[in-house]
Amino acid sequence: MAVPFLLATLARRGLLRPAPPAGLVRQFAALRRWGFGLAGELRQAAARDPDRLAVVDEHGGLTYRELLERAERLALALRAAAGVEPGDRVGLLCRNSVGMIEILVAVTSLGADPVLINTGLSGPQLAAVARDQRLRTLIHDDEFALPDGIDGIGETRLGELIAGAPGGELRPPAREGRTIVLTSGTTGVPKGALRRTPGGFGPLCSIIDRIPLCAGERVLIAAPLFHTWGYAGLQIALALRATVVLRRRFEPAAAQAALVSHECTAMIAVPVMLQQLMELLPAGPRPPLRVVAVSGSALPGGLATRFMDRYGDVLYNLYGSTEVSWASIATPADLRAAPNTAGRPPRGTRVAVLDAAGRPAPAGAAGRLFVGNEMLFEGYTNGNSRELRDGLLATGDLGHLDAAGRVFVDGREDDMIVSGGENVFPSEVENLLADLPQVREAAVIGVADAEYGHRLAAYLVINPGEALTSEQVREHVRRHRARFCVPRDVVFLAALPRNATGKVLTRDLPRA
Repeated sequence: MAVPFLLATLARRGLLRPAPPAGLVRQFAALRRWGFGLAGELRQAAARDPDRLAVVDEHGGLTYRELLERAERLALALRAAAGVEPGDRVGLLCRNSVGMIEILVAVTSLGADPVLINTGLSGPQLAAVARDQRLRTLIHDDEFALPDGIDGIGETRLGELIAGAPGGELRPPAREGRTIVLTSGTTGVPKGALRRTPGGFGPLCSIIDRIPLCAGERVLIAAPLFHTWGYAGLQIALALRATVVLRRRFEPAAAQAALVSHECTAMIAVPVMLQQLMELLPAGPRPPLRVVAVSGSALPGGLATRFMDRYGDVLYNLYGSTEVSWASIATPADLRAAPNTAGRPPRGTRVAVLDAAGRPAPAGAAGRLFVGNEMLFEGYTNGNSRELRDGLLATGDLGHLDAAGRVFVDGREDDMIVSGGENVFPSEVENLLADLPQVREAAVIGVADAEYGHRLAAYLVINPGEALTSEQVREHVRRHRARFCVPRDVVFLAALPRNATGKVLTRDLPRA
C-alpha cells in the first residue's frame, strides 16, 4: 500500500500528532519488537499514552500502563503454572471484560495461539472444539461449567495467578502468536480459522480511511470479543489508543446508558443490537456518537434508514467474514442511497462477482463473491481452506454489483434453493418481510419439498400489539415478488433462535 496514503490516513485520524520524542521512540520500538498484533498494539499505546484510560467495564477501569502490567504478570503466571509455551493453543471462553483483554494479550505475548470460543456453544460443541483445537488449557469465566474431561482455569483462579505471578522479564517470542477465530457454527460444530497478524499499518488504514475512527475515541465494543468483528474492533481501538467500554452482556437499556455516561463517540456492534436499541423509546440525552460500525450479518429491512433518522448519519456497515476479514464498507451516504448495500471495497481490497464459468459478471447480474486483501485467513486448523482464484478467496456468498460499483449480498451459496426449476434467494424474501410494519424479526429458509424440490418457509416475530395472518404474509410477497418466491410455510414465533453474535440458528427453526 502506498506510503503517501498511509501517512495521509494516519495524520487525518490523529495518529501523527506531535508528542515528546522519548514517547515516540518507545512507541515505535514496541511495534518493531512486538509486531502489529495485540501484544504490540497494547505496548505501543502504553508507551505513547501510559496514563490514558484504556478499558472500563462494570468493575472499573485500567490505564494503558496498568493493563500492560497485569497482562505481563498473567503471561508469566501462565507460563509458570500452566506450562503455556510458543505454539500452544489456549481456549478463551469469556464475555466482554477487562479480564478477557488481559488474557488475549498475555497469551499472544507468550507466542501461543488464543482460540476465541463462542459463549453460546453447547457442552458437546465445546468438548468437540477443545478436542479439535488440541487446547493446552481453557481459560473461562466462572459462570461457565466445563464438560467432563476438559481442564480449565476460571476467572477467580486467574486473579490469584496474577497476584502471585513470578518475577522476570517478558521478551518477544521467537514465534508470533496467531489468533484462531471459530466460524459461527450455526449449522454444526464450528471450525477454527487462522487469522493473519497485520504486517504494518495497511490493514488499519484500509478500515479507518472509510470508517472515520480517530485517536483517543471512547468506543463501546458491544459486539462479542470472540466474534471476528468484536476482535477487529479491539485491534483498531488499541491502535488508536482509544478508551474501550465493555459490558459482559448486551442489554439495550444498559448499553444506551453506557453510551451516554461514558460519552462514547463510537460503537462497534452487530446489526441485531441496533434493532434492539431502536425498540427503546427515544428518551433522555442522546449519546455523542460520531461512528456506529456494524458487521456480522445483513442489515434487515429498512433498519439503516430508521437508525440514522434517530441517531444521525453515523452508520457504517462492513461486509466481511472470518475468512476474508473485510470485503466492502458502506458509508452513511451509501446507506441513504441503497439501505441494503454492503458498500464499496476499501483501498487495498478487490471484490469480484464471478459467473458459473468463472468470468466477471456484468453489473446487476448475480454471481459468486470473491475477495482479495492482505488479511485473508491462512486456512482452517483442520488443513482445509476456501477456493482461491487469481488471489481472490471465495466468500461463500452470492451477490452483485450495481452501476455505481456498490456490493450487494444476495445470500449464501448454500442457501439458494431451486423451487420448481427457479432459483430463489431466501434473503430477498426475508428483507421484504422485515419491512412490514407489523414484523419485529424475520427469517426465511429453504426446506425440502416432495413436489418442487424445495420451498420457502418464513418465520416471523410480530411486534407487540400487532396482528398478521399467514395469508396476509403470502399476499404481500405475491404483490412484490414472483410466484415461486411465495413461502408455502409461515410460522409465527415468540423469538428467533440466535447465537451470541445475533445470527439466526437455522437448525433450531421448527420444521412444518
